[in-house]
Amino acid sequence: MGDRKLAELILGLETSCDETSASVIADGRKILSNVISSQVQMHQMYGGVVPELASRQHLENVVPVIDEALKQAGAKFADLTAVGVTYGPGLVGALLVGVAAAKALAYAIRRPLIGVHHVEAHVFANFLAHSELEPPFIALVASGGHTSLLHIRNYDDFTLVGQTRDDAAGEAFDKVARLLGLPYPGGPHVELLARSGSPDAIAFPRAFSKGAGYEFSFSGLKSAVINYIHTAEQRRETVNKADVAASFQLAVVDVLVEKTCNAAMEMGVHQVVLAGGVAANSFLSHAMEVRCAQLGLSLFFPPPVLCTDNAAMVGCRAYYKHRAGEYSGLALNAIPYLVPGR
Repeated sequence: MGDRKLAELILGLETSCDETSASVIADGRKILSNVISSQVQMHQMYGGVVPELASRQHLENVVPVIDEALKQAGAKFADLTAVGVTYGPGLVGALLVGVAAAKALAYAIRRPLIGVHHVEAHVFANFLAHSELEPPFIALVASGGHTSLLHIRNYDDFTLVGQTRDDAAGEAFDKVARLLGLPYPGGPHVELLARSGSPDAIAFPRAFSKGAGYEFSFSGLKSAVINYIHTAEQRRETVNKADVAASFQLAVVDVLVEKTCNAAMEMGVHQVVLAGGVAANSFLSHAMEVRCAQLGLSLFFPPPVLCTDNAAMVGCRAYYKHRAGEYSGLALNAIPYLVPGR
């Protein structure tokens, strides 16, 4: 391994939903490998992730993915400093596969085991993409399962500022995509369709845009889209799907941008970070960029491959927990409902 012998290598594992991923991270911020085996095609026919099928696929994929991650990194088990794994939140069966594999591996090679919170890992993807980024900052994590605002004071001090009360932003995208007859996963297809529509065509509601602190809600917006489409159908009016997609997307983005930037200004933080699958939405990143520039805030977000679920972000988070001496015992278990922040 040459000069890499002095590096601390973390093997990260991610199996919280429908991606089986393993990664080797050097000294917290350098990606030596990031292998992702996606199940999207298998779940497309069902219009969403089927938990039992996801778990079975993880069982088949986890060992080959780990082997490939080590091979691409040019590393051996003996070179590893620790093993990090997502233990929640997520689908319990899927999580259990990764946790069991990580526990067995850590025990076999006599290395520390580090349980990683999935939402925290998404935030840490930004450290892999931006070497200059340091806390403190406000982080918006928006994905299919999560919409959370976090105040990151340092690498091991987080506060949950607000989160969704019902549907996550990405979940709302997927449900609206289904209404519009678009394939799963819906987010990228809604964004693509919205490019040919008018975001001002339909006045969809902005839930909690003027109150409720930093909590989010997208269930009412989803219902408004359903009612709009059903009303048009009953009147035998033609629905302009592109206008629906663009207006819906703007309603989501308006709330995400407003809440995030307001939190940064109120807390005196000058950096904003985007993370999670919805962070790959170019309309969101552009709108956030414009608003941050107006307020004098710096904005960071990772490339698309680090926005969706991946093990590199898990390895990065695990490294900083290792540096702080935060280890998990072999009694570590999957926790499907796990709240970020401490």
